[in-house]
Amino acid sequence: MLFFPLSITLPVAALAAGMEALWGYPAPLLNVIGHPVMWVGTLIDRLERALNRADTPERTRRLLGFVTLALIIAIPVTLTSLLLGVGYTLLPAPVMLLVQAALASTLVAQRSLWQHVRAVATALRHNGLTGGRKAVSMIVGRDTTTLDEAGIVRAALESLAENFSDGIVAPLFWTALFGLPGAVFYKSVNTADSMIGHLNQRYGAFGMASAKLDDLINLPASRLAALCLMLASPRQQWPHIWRTITRDAPRHRSPNAGWPEAAMAAALNTLLAGPRSYGGKLTKDPWIGSGTSGATVTDLDRGLRLYRRACGLLIAGLLCVALGGMIAG
Repeated sequence: MLFFPLSITLPVAALAAGMEALWGYPAPLLNVIGHPVMWVGTLIDRLERALNRADTPERTRRLLGFVTLALIIAIPVTLTSLLLGVGYTLLPAPVMLLVQAALASTLVAQRSLWQHVRAVATALRHNGLTGGRKAVSMIVGRDTTTLDEAGIVRAALESLAENFSDGIVAPLFWTALFGLPGAVFYKSVNTADSMIGHLNQRYGAFGMASAKLDDLINLPASRLAALCLMLASPRQQWPHIWRTITRDAPRHRSPNAGWPEAAMAAALNTLLAGPRSYGGKLTKDPWIGSGTSGATVTDLDRGLRLYRRACGLLIAGLLCVALGGMIAG
């Protein structure tokens, strides 16, 4: 892995966040070459099919899952480091800083997350429950066919909060520490967790290493995401939001998702999480927040505005830290 000083990685993260907020991932590029996460997904799928055999003993499957995770990290990060090394020998450092930022921006999802969640609000308004259920099914894994408006809105808000952490704060956090290789490292692990880090018969042993590492590397970002959502709220709400975070975040079944979800719930004065259905089976997850469970599409609009302010705050913070580092250096 190629290491860069913070005087490079911090500006890369700040520029990547700004670039992605402005234009997202270009659709023509997606149509021609796909998305980097799709490339990693293809690697994961091939390794899983080759190594995760149902007749293999559980201990061996755990070991093979660890080997798979190591390859999932090593291959993309090594290729990225080699390409950057070549780039820095051919191009001036300021140009390569912009190249790093542009490439890192493809691993951030501010714009696409906003578009997907906004689509839920638009569908609810124009196509009612049928449209809302279809739109929210694109961003959540729970059963959506019987959700009412409140259930649709809560699902969308939870996805917005959790993915603010996983899809924006976390990749930028690792970019700020290690540049583009850090972003590639994070997205490789996060993609592995989303594909094989499931507690079921097929993936329980094989994907355990991916799930555990994903929990670990998301720990700082989830706390930072909650802080951003709190600071993006009116100042008089901060004590209430902080109390809700510290009280309810540990109650979530995920060690990380509860933090931004609790911040979102408190900021909007609504309840999130709670019982939901997966594959026809109802879970008994506790509620997060202390408001009402009867969320409306107006609450989703408020959540989107809060999200945009939090993203702006994050970008501003990265820019300030980067500029401060450049001045101090």
